[in-house]
Amino acid sequence: MPLTFTDKLLVPTFVKLIPRVVSPNQVTLFRFASIPFVIGLLLYGLYPYALALFAISAFSDALDGAMARSRGQVTEWGKLYDPLADKLLVGSVAIMLVSKYLSPYLTFAIILSEILLIANAYYRKKMRHIVIEAHVSGKIKMILQSVSLILLFIYTIVPLSSLLVVSTIMFSLALVFAIISLFIYRSI
Repeated sequence: MPLTFTDKLLVPTFVKLIPRVVSPNQVTLFRFASIPFVIGLLLYGLYPYALALFAISAFSDALDGAMARSRGQVTEWGKLYDPLADKLLVGSVAIMLVSKYLSPYLTFAIILSEILLIANAYYRKKMRHIVIEAHVSGKIKMILQSVSLILLFIYTIVPLSSLLVVSTIMFSLALVFAIISLFIYRSI
């Protein structure tokens, strides 16, 4: 599988710091395991700590993909569960932050788009025996969502209204890329 632009940046920097005994799937499992802790930190209003853990967890998405492709460790499990971990991380934090600081309607749109993407992937895997590989539109969506959530986290620490505006715009763009992803995956 060819390396992406992001992989080419991460392999000589961060990936080389990860011992080979750590598999990409273990990094994905870390992302799953971090979700309850991010939620707990948010519930207790420990926003700086939640921000730090969320940022590390979101970054681990790029890291596990770069590890898998550069080390020849791409697995069917990873193809299926890596995007699920991303959706659970983003969705759970969106429920808590987007609904509180932006809009419950935007939260609904984010969660609905993620459910549709998961349902489409599940259908294609189970019914048509096709495993959908990440497409650039899905990666852009994840980056936009992660940065938007980071901006909301920063807003909880430094309440600048411009952060809310930029976050809303980025979430709207992420929804556009989610729709593009759905159409791309339907045409495969």
